Amino acid sequence: QVQLVESGGGLVQAGNSLRLSCAASGLAFSSYGMGWFRQPPGLEREFVAAISRIGGSTYYADSVKGRFTVSRDNAKNTVSLQMNSLKREDTAVYYCAAAFRRGPLYGMTEYDYWGQGIQVTVSS
Repeated sequence: QVQLVESGGGLVQAGNSLRLSCAASGLAFSSYGMGWFRQPPGLEREFVAAISRIGGSTYYADSVKGRFTVSRDNAKNTVSLQMNSLKREDTAVYYCAAAFRRGPLYGMTEYDYWGQGIQVTVSS
């Protein structure tokens, strides 16, 4: 049974940093591209960042480019999202996802497995 479990969310002031982690189990982790999505209150889920199977390629939404960094540790079956210079508009439920395919992986339909999501709230 595949499980993706996010951790590290919470309440943070604007301008500060937060690091999300996602622990994967039940899958050949290094065979999956990994992504982060988020769903702001009342809005659709949107792409945030993705990383290729061995971490050689990363992809970001324009709204987070230069502030967020995605990384992975295939030895520990984890993927992380370092979020710096947080803004109020970064407030959302953040989801980790796994895709058994190559490519930039911007679309939700490209992903096979999803975590349950974790709340990130940025206050002014």
